[in-house]
Amino acid sequence: MVRIARFVHPGGMSFGVVEGDPDAGAQALTVRAINGHPFGELDLTEQRYALADVRLLSPILPSKVIGVGRNYADHAAEHGAEVPKEPLLFLKPSTSVIGPHDIIRLPEQSHQVEHEAELAVVIGATGARRVDRAGAEKAIFGYTIANDVTARDLQKSDGQWTRAKGFDSFCPLGPWIDTAVDVSDAEVRCEVNDEVRQLGRTSQMVFDVPTLVSYVSHVMTLLPGDVILTGTPAGVSPLVAKDVVAVRIQGLGELRNPVAAR
Repeated sequence: MVRIARFVHPGGMSFGVVEGDPDAGAQALTVRAINGHPFGELDLTEQRYALADVRLLSPILPSKVIGVGRNYADHAAEHGAEVPKEPLLFLKPSTSVIGPHDIIRLPEQSHQVEHEAELAVVIGATGARRVDRAGAEKAIFGYTIANDVTARDLQKSDGQWTRAKGFDSFCPLGPWIDTAVDVSDAEVRCEVNDEVRQLGRTSQMVFDVPTLVSYVSHVMTLLPGDVILTGTPAGVSPLVAKDVVAVRIQGLGELRNPVAAR
């Protein structure tokens, strides 16, 4: 198991390998910087920092973020929508990506911004273009946590989802990428101010991860570092200023972000 983070330290910004047991708390973790990018063989340096002493950034800067709508039947049902017969795709711009503890900004245009806890797939060095399931599995670098923040009122009024999904700060990612975690049946949980709002399992996805990667790769070329959001369980609800939203996925840790008015 390798956990890859991107972080700011006194010497600048680096990718690094998070070392230690996450269950023991952040104080027990360190991060060891690597030279260059994390794809391929890791070139570890001797620079090691306590995780508590550095600022974690989004673990990757994707060229694009591909979302998948209604990939949990209970989430489709809570919006009175049918489960799609094929994966329902949308895009979030790279400028929507923020990292752990960065602020989710509520835009003036919306009066109903909601959280969506999601497993995120990160594509590896080979990329993916028109791959089958086996090729999709080989193309996966690892997994991280995402919050597909959505302006629900704009999603309904616009009909298409670009504006509702695309505001700056609407795609928190983190805290790191795990290259070996088993996500076939992991718990997905979202808490707002320590109150559980969403609780599901990745095994409840309508389309599983290899299916999604293969499907997307037949639409658009996936480049190294691109991210696919795999859908959200039921329980999405509005966020307001001063909320703190925490998304937890079993084996991947926690992604926590405060909320503020723009």
